Amino acid sequence: MTTTRLDVAVQEQAELGEGPTWDPVTGRLIWVDIISARVHTYDPVSGRRTVMATEQHVGAAKPRAGGGLVVNLRDGIGLYDPDGAFHWLAHEPEPGRRGNDAAVAPDGALWAGTMRYDGETGGSLARIAPDGAVTRVLPVVACSNGIGWSPDGRLMYFIDTPTRRIDVFDFDGQHVVNRRPFVTLEQGAGFPDGLTVDAAGAVWVALWDGAAVRRYTADGALDRIVELPVQRPTACAFGGTDLRDLYITSARTGLAAPHPLSGSLLVLPDAGHGMPATAFAR
Repeated sequence: MTTTRLDVAVQEQAELGEGPTWDPVTGRLIWVDIISARVHTYDPVSGRRTVMATEQHVGAAKPRAGGGLVVNLRDGIGLYDPDGAFHWLAHEPEPGRRGNDAAVAPDGALWAGTMRYDGETGGSLARIAPDGAVTRVLPVVACSNGIGWSPDGRLMYFIDTPTRRIDVFDFDGQHVVNRRPFVTLEQGAGFPDGLTVDAAGAVWVALWDGAAVRRYTADGALDRIVELPVQRPTACAFGGTDLRDLYITSARTGLAAPHPLSGSLLVLPDAGHGMPATAFAR
């Protein structure tokens, strides 16, 4: 089924909008502009927005159980306290590399990816425990992107964008094994970027240079296509008080003639039913 109904939640010219995450405590959507080093929030009830500058490129920002944010920065994982104070949780600078997409697992650990600025293979995927302990899960990744878990927590989905695949692992709560393809995108469909998993276990994926978001059922069948006016959607997440609205971030970086909405936060009302996000357990 192809869907074209779409609203604009926040009209913005983000260079590389990414990582939408619903925070049920504040009733706001959190998203980032990686290249502009900004963390945005949006309250769909009041329309109120905030923008916070970070000292480095920020690949992802997620709520913490104790308030504030955990952020995947250029040089590692940082924490913002509720009062705005910043400190490093895992400081691991590597020249030419930055943080990219990240997600919080059901146990409250952060799974965070990195990538090289030059696009060459040299990124990784790591698990960061609340105490800051880092476990390198995938040491060699080109562009670490979408991460998500099945409703029962027994599967983890992961995207290394240049492979054109969504992969799936068996997940025991802390470790992944048995990596295998879940979906392989056909040539011309764009590249898989960020993803989210809904309450039915279906995977929604944003297609960079594909101008669309797709929904794949739990058995990997293409179920729905959401056509978009923007060429480079980057990620998607369910939000709103009942988690039924699908929010979609987008980018304008690298485009000679971007659409006027490129870089905006879009929303597909009543798209389905998402799962509550887990806060980082610190």
